[in-house]
Amino acid sequence: MTPLHFSFSSAFVLGLMGLAFHRTHLLSALLCLEGMMLSLFIALALWTLQFESTKFSTAPMLLLAFSACEASTGLALLVATARTHGNDRLQNLSLLQC
Repeated sequence: MTPLHFSFSSAFVLGLMGLAFHRTHLLSALLCLEGMMLSLFIALALWTLQFESTKFSTAPMLLLAFSACEASTGLALLVATARTHGNDRLQNLSLLQC
């Protein structure tokens, strides 16, 4: 494993661990998701450049578009949660209280 692959893999794993273990605020969960998507985007873009294939050249842009949609949905949920509950703590959210 090259140092470049190791750095992107460790960035993804660190984002995943942050999402799994530090689940106190919705904003920190969204930041961990964005870090994971950023590491996936850069790794996919470098993988496409490494193989010099034109078939997969649209894949990083498609991933970036989905990442932007995920970020906008997450921010909309963050604003809606902050307006209804007063804070963004994940402990206050429950699907059973609807």
